[in-house]
Amino acid sequence: MVDQKRLILAIAISIAILFVFEVLWNQPIREAERARQAEIAALAEIEAEQARGATAGAPLASPVPGVAPTAPRPATTPASLRVRIDSPDVVGSINLVGAVIDDVTLRRFGVTPDPDSERVRVLERRGNPEAYYAQFGWSAIGSDVQVPPPDAVWQTSATVLGPGRPVTLFWDNERGQRFEIAIGIDDHFLFTIEQRVINSGAATVTVNPWGRLRREHTPPTEGFFILHEGLVGVFGGRLTEQSYTSAKDEAEKQGGASFTHEGRGGWAGFTDKYWLGALIPDQGQETAFTWRVPMEGGQPRYQIDFLAGTKTIGPGLQTTTRSHLFAGAKEVHLIDRYAAALRVEGLDKAIDWGWFYFLTRPFFEALHWLGETTGNYGVAILIFTLFLKALFFPLANKSYKAMSKMKLLAPQMQELKEKHKDDAAKLQQEMMALYKREKVNPVSGCLPIILQIPVFFALYKVLFVTIEMRHAPFFGWIQDLSAKDPTNIFTLLGLIPWDPTVIPILGPFLHLGIWPILMGITMYLQQKLNPTPPDPVQQKVFMLLPFVFTFMLAQFPAGLVIYWSWNNLLSIAQQWAIMRKVAQQPPAPTKT
Repeated sequence: MVDQKRLILAIAISIAILFVFEVLWNQPIREAERARQAEIAALAEIEAEQARGATAGAPLASPVPGVAPTAPRPATTPASLRVRIDSPDVVGSINLVGAVIDDVTLRRFGVTPDPDSERVRVLERRGNPEAYYAQFGWSAIGSDVQVPPPDAVWQTSATVLGPGRPVTLFWDNERGQRFEIAIGIDDHFLFTIEQRVINSGAATVTVNPWGRLRREHTPPTEGFFILHEGLVGVFGGRLTEQSYTSAKDEAEKQGGASFTHEGRGGWAGFTDKYWLGALIPDQGQETAFTWRVPMEGGQPRYQIDFLAGTKTIGPGLQTTTRSHLFAGAKEVHLIDRYAAALRVEGLDKAIDWGWFYFLTRPFFEALHWLGETTGNYGVAILIFTLFLKALFFPLANKSYKAMSKMKLLAPQMQELKEKHKDDAAKLQQEMMALYKREKVNPVSGCLPIILQIPVFFALYKVLFVTIEMRHAPFFGWIQDLSAKDPTNIFTLLGLIPWDPTVIPILGPFLHLGIWPILMGITMYLQQKLNPTPPDPVQQKVFMLLPFVFTFMLAQFPAGLVIYWSWNNLLSIAQQWAIMRKVAQQPPAPTKT
């Protein structure tokens, strides 16, 4: 009885935790996302009224301590001061004021599954509320050289940047030194940066090349513990991560810098759920990385920068520093190719595979191959589930046989309970003897659930973090396997024009789609095949679980709910077949 009470208490506490988590965590995140979407829409209207070449000119803070930012430039910059980016995967521009890459939009990725949806913008122009940009330059070592100031107006060799069409930006200090930034782009999301200093003067000069990524705002995040969004990098093979909050806290403790690293190679950047901005210096050189969170106007700004080492250039000589900038979608195989080509260690860790990497990565490869082969990632999930069922068939078969025998033993167990109702010790002894005689393990029925937990979590991870699953359709109304089922019985599947999810406290639970309902039905049917708990209270609690899981999984990606439903159906078929076979072998009579 004590164990039963503990079980019921544990289930009640779990349900309460889910409720509190939904109300205090998920609901505020959804409200913040609604506010963000409203803000984006308002900004889009403003931008539509402005010329495409216009951009706000906030001052550029220096990535190197001791070099002060300059005064703001006019609120708009003419289109003539921008270099257009035109490649198969990227469209945007480079601001010649400061040589800033601050306008990168992805051609192949929309904000919504609608083909005519607004395209996703990775880097955002300076001066906008969500400014996010990359910049490369030099710091002067000593007073013998004047380097380009952060808001210098650069000249350009061409007006369009594209694959096979690099652009060289140049600036002359009129003291004998010419500074050049040669920028190239491939067919996807990789920029190649070459920083050159040509010394035509009579004196030797010394500079330190740098690159930086700067985010002028704190972006909204998914807020899920299974996903890291924020600052990320790999140094010496070791993954380092900081959320925006932890980076701010660390910077306050350490005088502005939240993290520093010096060594050969490495990379660092800002990771969003599906998008990445990353600095990749020459992997063969010593590089000093610093993550900073300066406070400006009472608001935190986030900056990742690197110093590429001191360069001394004698008269008549020049020096070149090569690095790369990734600004785009975290497509797994594309990132793998970049990592191999540039010999960058751990670049694939920009995708948050989690602790179960040994499961999530193979799961992704299998689903991706099946999805590409069948042309439908939903079908891939169904086939993959069949494969998992076949893999675990021997263990599951043994477990289901034990559960079937337990169900057949229910009458005998009830007889023993009535016979020894006043002697708990004797009852326990007789039941253990019955289990031993019939060769039944009463806890083996939990094995399928235990096996399913890591598989469920790993598949959830793959569906949640990989962009290949984003906006992947199934059939019918499921047009995005990575999003929850869009149907809702509380609106009569869209017939009632209202959104019940905005209701305080109860709102998050007032979204219940068709697939979660189907999952709940399959879970109920599977439960009916299991041995009935002997205690009436336990029976009621377990009968409640399908209802609870139906509402809980309604908030999960549709692909995961489809997997769970299909897995339940396969388990029901397997368990039913085993029960029929076991039923032909009745247990031995109880010994008295």
